[in-house]
Amino acid sequence: MQAISARLQASATLKTMAQAPSETLVGMDLTQIRDLVEEAAGPSHPAFRARQIYQAIYRTQASSFEEISSLPAELRNELARRSDLGLPKIDRVYDSADGSRRYLLRLSDGRTVETVLMPAAERDTICISTQVGCPVDCKFCMTALLGLERNLTAGEIVGQVLKVSEHNRLRQDGGRLNIVMMGQGEPLLNFDNVVKATRLLLDPEGFGLSPRRVTLSTSGIIPKIEQLGREEARPKLAISLNASTQQQRQEIMPITRKYPLMELIAACKAYPLRPWEKLTFEYVLLKGVNDTDADARRVAKLLARLNAKVNLIALNPGPEIPFETPAAERVASFQAILRRSLPCFIRKPRGLDIFAACGQLKRTVVGG
Repeated sequence: MQAISARLQASATLKTMAQAPSETLVGMDLTQIRDLVEEAAGPSHPAFRARQIYQAIYRTQASSFEEISSLPAELRNELARRSDLGLPKIDRVYDSADGSRRYLLRLSDGRTVETVLMPAAERDTICISTQVGCPVDCKFCMTALLGLERNLTAGEIVGQVLKVSEHNRLRQDGGRLNIVMMGQGEPLLNFDNVVKATRLLLDPEGFGLSPRRVTLSTSGIIPKIEQLGREEARPKLAISLNASTQQQRQEIMPITRKYPLMELIAACKAYPLRPWEKLTFEYVLLKGVNDTDADARRVAKLLARLNAKVNLIALNPGPEIPFETPAAERVASFQAILRRSLPCFIRKPRGLDIFAACGQLKRTVVGG
């Protein structure tokens, strides 16, 4: 019976998808929305209508056409006939004892992706995904076990921010909201969609975040790091380092065979930092693998000539991960060595009890 029910549900989903409007507004820039309005209402329609829609979607975070009350009803109806806002649907929400929330969001094709909200006294952080699954295959990360299903569109990336913001009544005003592209996926392997999503999030007429409030984390895709540095609107850059030698990194992050460690460091040295900016290096500590004092000294030497800081992450454990979390004393010793030459912080895990912490996003079901 369960198998029959699942087939019927899948059939209904596909039928709904076939009947749905083909265009989604979330992910469109102002020019694209202007073209859509012209198609829907003709060239004689006031030009400011497109800007009203653009700001309603990204600035005031409308969740339906009915909420865009500044538009004439006739135009709202025509837009609804031709298009859809394209926001993801909330499938499941898991609440952590520490206040974090893990969202399982359903996309228009029925696939799901995860987004995490981490509230704090001084700021709220939304950790978003850029792919469904991940192709990078880091051996300490649960997301790697999914493999890659597909890239997310720019609208699906921005849609996570809009949906979680709406659900928690968050606003970008006041400098409280941070966005980190550290969920499922390797952002730089979905470069065009990530860059377009970033432009929409940073546009003062759009979502309106400061570039200081958006961070992208990469495993080290060297050509794309260089390309990102040439973008006018770009997030801050974080590098997932996790090893102190090429051999060590190759064993736990196989992608480094294609993008060797010393070439990655050279790309980081050439990266055009803005006056207020530092590179961030993330280092996941694996017990007995990459957490010795000798590793710390090698990392300090690697990063010595960079304007950088280091975030240490003691492994967040999970099923099928063949590593252990080091003791707090070992993490503190590693930090003390690095702090002699550059800023180094220990990242406190959030959402461990709901599989929402760094490296745990595998669509795990929690509870009944």
